[in-house]
Amino acid sequence: MNNVKNVFSIKDLENLSGIKAHTIRIWEKRYDILQPMRTDTNIRLYDLASLQKLLNITLLHDYGYKISKIATYPQDKIPSLVREIISSKTAKSHAISDLKMAMMNFDQELFFTTYNWLIADKSFKEIFHEVFIPLMNELGLLWQSDTITPAHEHFISYLIKQKLLVNTEKLQVLKLTKFDKVFVLSLPMNEIHELGLMYLNYEILLNGYKTIYLGESMPIENLKDLKKHFDSIVFVSYMTVQPERDSVNEYVTKMIDELVDDTTELWFTGRLTEFIKKEGLSDKISIFNSISELLDKI
Repeated sequence: MNNVKNVFSIKDLENLSGIKAHTIRIWEKRYDILQPMRTDTNIRLYDLASLQKLLNITLLHDYGYKISKIATYPQDKIPSLVREIISSKTAKSHAISDLKMAMMNFDQELFFTTYNWLIADKSFKEIFHEVFIPLMNELGLLWQSDTITPAHEHFISYLIKQKLLVNTEKLQVLKLTKFDKVFVLSLPMNEIHELGLMYLNYEILLNGYKTIYLGESMPIENLKDLKKHFDSIVFVSYMTVQPERDSVNEYVTKMIDELVDDTTELWFTGRLTEFIKKEGLSDKISIFNSISELLDKI
């Protein structure tokens, strides 16, 4: 699974494009839009060029072009048409497709070109919500289905982190405008997925608050030290894969016992929050099902 993929099954193409494998087979048979390689046992295999072509065809099809018409176009007309029809309506899907190709090819230049094209018309916040969050959600499914490898995921995640850090630094040099609370952001022990927490840090800074970003694998006992320095703290914990499901409530209980008092709040988000027992929790504890839901409370 750690080998870099440059040959794909028809199921991989379905996962990456959203077009059902059955439909891809029909398009091939009727319109010859792709020319797969074949194994000795007649199983279809596709290269990166086929994946790029299918992603472009998918965008044209979504925009109203008929497959029968697309099939008649010369090879170079399809990407040319895609460039011509890109608008605010198609920008999101086109950008996500380009970022997928950047990931599959380990192509930093394509990532930066796509990002620079987006940032010319959109704010970083809009790019993150409209493009990066949907992309990362898809990556989780692609990883689970073995369509991409950890190398692909790490490559694209690192580039997104770079953009987060650059845009966060721009906010860190600005004067604070709100002083009623301080946000302390951390991840549980052994939790290494920090993109979501990094984005929350950016958004909270954007709202004018002071943040203390502590990042991954932070012991609860070390969080107590912050109470010596700040009043009215909101501790934010983002749980993606840690703690284990059957230990989530033990973790939450320990956070409450160690940290909560009249001037302290705990905010929890991440996919593991669905396993938190919510009955009997005080109003000092807030549980959010999404980043957007949390940001609405700031």
